[in-house]
Parts: sequence; C-alpha cells; structure tokens
Amino acid sequence: MSESSSSAAWPKLRLAEWSDTRDTLHMWTQVVGKIRLAHAPLLNHWWQVTLYLSPRGLTTSSIPYADRLFDIEFDFFAHRLVIRADNGATRTVALVPKSVAQFYTETMRALDELGLETRIQGRPNEVNPSIPFLEDTRHCSYDAQAVQAFWRQLVHANRLLNEFRSAFTGKSSPVHFFWGAMDLAYTRFSGRTAPEHDGGAPHCADWVMVEGYSHELSSCGFWPGGGDEGAFYAYSYPEPDGYRDHRLQVPGATYAADLGEFILPYETVRAADDPNALVTEFLRETYEAAAELGKWDRNVLECNPQRWAEKRAAAPWSLR
Repeated sequence: MSESSSSAAWPKLRLAEWSDTRDTLHMWTQVVGKIRLAHAPLLNHWWQVTLYLSPRGLTTSSIPYADRLFDIEFDFFAHRLVIRADNGATRTVALVPKSVAQFYTETMRALDELGLETRIQGRPNEVNPSIPFLEDTRHCSYDAQAVQAFWRQLVHANRLLNEFRSAFTGKSSPVHFFWGAMDLAYTRFSGRTAPEHDGGAPHCADWVMVEGYSHELSSCGFWPGGGDEGAFYAYSYPEPDGYRDHRLQVPGATYAADLGEFILPYETVRAADDPNALVTEFLRETYEAAAELGKWDRNVLECNPQRWAEKRAAAPWSLR
C-alpha cells in the first residue's frame, strides 16, 4: 500500500496469506497488554488492559508506574515497539521476524533499562495451546506490509465504531483493542446487571469472564477471523429470545451459531459500493435487535449526535 492511497482504500488482506504473522502479532500484543495489566488500576469489564488505535499503530496510552508514567506503542510505519518514560528516556524493540520468546526477552529487558521493572503472567490467555512466552519459538513471523494493511483495516473500523458510539448516552465502552481475542471492540450497556457468566474461555479464569460480562450488553467490533479477510461482528449478552433468528437486511450478514454472533465478512464490506453505509447499517440493526428484544429503555439510552449541529455551524470558532 502506498501512503497516497492508504487513507482511502479498504485493503485486501486474505487471512490465509498472513495467518502466521497474525498469530505472532497476537502474542506480541498479549505481552504488551499484560504489561499494562500489571500496573493499571482495575476498571469495570477490564477496560484498563486494552490497547488503542494511534496514527502509527497500537498504543497502551499512559500507564502508571508508582509516581511515574510510561507508554508503549506498536509503530507499524517504522516497525518498532517504542517504550517512552516520563523522564524522556526511550527504548525500542525491532518488529521483524523473530520468535515470541525473543520479543518477550527484549521487551522486558527494555523495561528494566528504563527503571520500569515489571512482572507479568508469562503465558497467553484465550488461546489454545497457551505456550509460555519464553518457550514460544513457534510464532516467529512478521510481514510488515500485511501488518500495516491490518492496521488500516482497524483504522476504518475504529472510525465507524466511534461514529456509532456518538448516538448513545448510556454507559458504553471506549472503542478499544482487546489483545485476548485480538479484536477491536465497542460495547453498549442496558444499565441492568446480567446473569453470572459461565466462563469457559481457554486459559482464562472464569472469574475474569464474570467481570467482563457483569451487565447486560450489546457488543460489536472487528476481528481478523470469521471470514476470508476478517469480519465485523455483533452479539448480545445475555442473548434475548429471538435474537439469533432476527432477519438482518444487511447483504452478506449472517448469524454464526458456532460463535454466537452475527458476522459481516470484511470481504463483503470491501467490495460494497458504500462500505461505510454497509457497516453502519450492520451495527445499527444488530444493536436494535438486542435492544428491542431485550427491552432496553431506548428513550433514555440513545441520543441524536447532531443535536448541536446547527449552533456549532453558526459559530464553529466557539463552543460558547
């Protein structure tokens, strides 16, 4: 992808062509995510552990360390992991073909050199098998062009999920990247508690899932799976009666019973005349199915994101 075309194009990226790199990158993001987990105070639904889209890749945002701060960013243009401390010191780890074991060793050494000594659980979650990071020489691929194309997929998904988020005034999550399943996610909540989750995620304690699903929700996002080129997804917990049988009007969208989710393949979106409109309609329809069948108080929870458009247009230089 050239820089001139990357901002507009929905890149083609077949999973079969980068699955080794995807799986390696997944493990690398787990290492970095667990570093944030080790230091950030608990937030509801584990929101303190996630990564976020940045103009160059994926970032932790600021991480507290006693009375200090640092951050970590995957830079998918320079292809390096950058660790920045609040005293101006930095360290980098090259993003090149290397094993998870080597990446883990180099990253933890860089933290030590910055005076940011950290201990993490040394194996991945939500995957099977769960190979300890220091023993993982299986995952060792890095296709720089594929990684940048994946990031561009996330840029488009991030943009549309944030636009969708603007129409909801109830409790909702940021748009953030969960390194457990390697997906970009956004979640809305009804305001009611949910039945205790049964857990069952591989190599992840059940109580972790109980915290994640403590309240009724409708969640959506983008995942590099579920289709030949990845997929947009949507699900509800608890799933209301009739949800999986709801007939979506979005072309190409189906309910995947094995996943418990509605799926819209990325390749369908990329080939559409208006990809933005197709994704937006998928997000809207799946949410409305969850909210209507789940009897959410939509009058209280939703809003018009254009409610101040006229006043803002009349005085764009001022919010007063």
